[in-house]
Amino acid sequence: MRVSDNDMCELIAFTIGDQEFCVEVMAVREIRGWTPATPLPHSPGYVRGVINLRGVVLPVMDMSLRLGMEPTDPSERHVIIVIQIGKQFVGLLVDSVSDILTVPATDIQPPPDVSKEMDRDFVQGIIPIEGRMVCLIQLNALFGSIESEAA
Repeated sequence: MRVSDNDMCELIAFTIGDQEFCVEVMAVREIRGWTPATPLPHSPGYVRGVINLRGVVLPVMDMSLRLGMEPTDPSERHVIIVIQIGKQFVGLLVDSVSDILTVPATDIQPPPDVSKEMDRDFVQGIIPIEGRMVCLIQLNALFGSIESEAA
């Protein structure tokens, strides 16, 4: 995300367990309720499978597993955030959508150097807001690694 000091960033925040994450609003195409996914053989463990989204086969990624946490046991309360990066669409399985944030770009701080290299690739920044810390997810890193793991 290229921003100047005056830019405002619009983000959709979501929860996984007791942690909050966010992605850029412009990447989000739809937010829908949980739909059971059809498993795909030989797919990475964090790919729950695929769903039919109005005639389009959409892979669904368990964001909890993808970010190194416990797997999600989805229920009707969970949601799928449908995102688009380039021409690729993917569903992100999360616990809930919690907020729509508009923050100055200058409020997004770089991730700390205490995590593994792969984790730093997924986290674009940290946003301290209203007494909580929200991790901004780098969507390109999620997609790039999906493509390389599937190959």
